[in-house]
Amino acid sequence: MTIAEIKSTTKGKMDQSIAAFKNNLTKIRTGRANPALLDTIHVEYYGNNVPLSQVANVALIDARTISVQPWEKGMGAKIEKAIRESDLGLNPASMGDLIRVPMPPMSEERRKEMTKIVRAEGENAKIAVRNLRRDANDSIKRMVKDKEATEDDQKRSEAEIQKATDMHIAEIDALVNAKEKDIMEV
Repeated sequence: MTIAEIKSTTKGKMDQSIAAFKNNLTKIRTGRANPALLDTIHVEYYGNNVPLSQVANVALIDARTISVQPWEKGMGAKIEKAIRESDLGLNPASMGDLIRVPMPPMSEERRKEMTKIVRAEGENAKIAVRNLRRDANDSIKRMVKDKEATEDDQKRSEAEIQKATDMHIAEIDALVNAKEKDIMEV
């Protein structure tokens, strides 16, 4: 593997870490409704546990209400039960075929708890990025030791990798701050 390949692979993996972090953030509840909040819910469908999105249409009615429209008539009660039993603290209500999921207002204590969770997720993402930096630097050092690259190449590459790391960590910080603001705002 060349130094250029190591750098591009590392940057790609750092981008993947950011994408995974963004995905984790969508699952953290704010006072505002977000259809992605129900992505983790699975419903029994003909003996199999399938994601809610495969048996119903999930959409927003307004800023504080999610609608779930089952594709089959008999699924409404199962979907309602799955949402109620999830650890999201939601209480769905059926209105004919449509299931309305209102978002309860969050207490100040719950907001602080959510902020701590967001910060912890952000820290985990930063650790992942730093581990990728360390692995890349170790690979480059091994190349220098095996005389496949020069020390000048090593210094240049480590500086570029550090720059990419700083950029990704700044993006993580910005995402954490935006999510915290979103939690405290509503």
